[in-house]
Amino acid sequence: MVYDWAYSPFNTLVTTFVFATYFVRAVAHDVAAGTADWAFAQSVAGIVIALLAAPLGAVADRGGLRAQMLLLCTLILAGCTGALWFIRPDAAWASTALVLVAAATVAYEVGLSFYNAMLLEVAPPGRMGRVSGLAWGAGYVGGLTALVLCLFLLIQPAVPPFGLGRAQAEPVRAAMPFAAGWLLVFGLPLPILAWHRPAHRRGVRDAVRGGMVSLGATVRGVLRHPPLRLFLLARMLYSDGLTVLFAFGAIYAAGTFGMGTRDVMLLGIGLNITAGLGALGFALVEDRIGAKSVIMVSLFCLIVLGGALLVVRSVTLFWVLALPLGLFIGPAQSASRCLMAQFAPPRRRNALFGLYALSGRVTGFAGPAALATVTALTGSQRAGMGVVLVFLVAGTALLATVPSAQPGSRTPARPARRST
Repeated sequence: MVYDWAYSPFNTLVTTFVFATYFVRAVAHDVAAGTADWAFAQSVAGIVIALLAAPLGAVADRGGLRAQMLLLCTLILAGCTGALWFIRPDAAWASTALVLVAAATVAYEVGLSFYNAMLLEVAPPGRMGRVSGLAWGAGYVGGLTALVLCLFLLIQPAVPPFGLGRAQAEPVRAAMPFAAGWLLVFGLPLPILAWHRPAHRRGVRDAVRGGMVSLGATVRGVLRHPPLRLFLLARMLYSDGLTVLFAFGAIYAAGTFGMGTRDVMLLGIGLNITAGLGALGFALVEDRIGAKSVIMVSLFCLIVLGGALLVVRSVTLFWVLALPLGLFIGPAQSASRCLMAQFAPPRRRNALFGLYALSGRVTGFAGPAALATVTALTGSQRAGMGVVLVFLVAGTALLATVPSAQPGSRTPARPARRST
């Protein structure tokens, strides 16, 4: 729960509400170009994540290196996030900003594959939904707390603290080293406390070789397990929609509805409150109704509310529809990792959660790329954000074909035995 608390401010302060808005409004040449450039950077990050997550997970399985890999990802994420302080409100800094954000996004997603795999160690099958949901709720509280502190301590005061100057957007930029420090203070205890030496320590070369063999066996096991295969394909689609929603929701609010940094941060505070309430509320019932049911309900509501947000013109209506959206974002994600955990045997949990990250990113470039293309061709953020609905509807339709598991069950995906 503390690690979820530590990780979430990266989303709220960097990729969604603060730095993303600052980039398109102050760093990029214009809003449309900034949106397209941000989308391209996220697409590149998605390709790198797709290439790294599953192989690194398999190596961690083989070498007993989960905590070590999580620590490395945490340090890279903190370093890249803190370095965003140097991005001035000048188009000359745009490329540097995009490289740092892309690298941080890779570290964030790859690290989450190791973190999510720990769910099987801390929660019995009948309690995974509650543990995952409570942790996810703690993450939203952490993101909300960090956002509120940055708004009222750094950005909102008439006289910025620490001699920060508004001419160079220093109060906004200061939120980046704040996010990095937050991650280090609250994120480092988990990989350090979970650090252990495997009973049979393997060299790096043996771990890599064995990991690749294990990854091949895991992939073959997935291909032979239709429910898991269908779930990963469905998640690949709806995760693309959620990725676009997270990465460009605040950009959409700023560009289409003219919201400034303060209003966008207030929107972020409101969404984190509703998202935390949604995650905590569904956590209490998920183990009874099943993870798939939670995902289906959440996606359906996201589609309805998201469609309405694309057509409204009033800022008031935007607020009325956007805040309830948060109620269903957290449950869709938390229940997804629980459903994945029901399929994951302990021996290959890192590799399978690497494939889980892969399913969320193997076409993760498609959503931002589609948004970038549509936005560039039409010159309209509203049209570009329409790709969110396409991915959510496709993912929901495919998820409906996945056989429902009994709540709290765990159905491992094992490769077939070889004949001797």
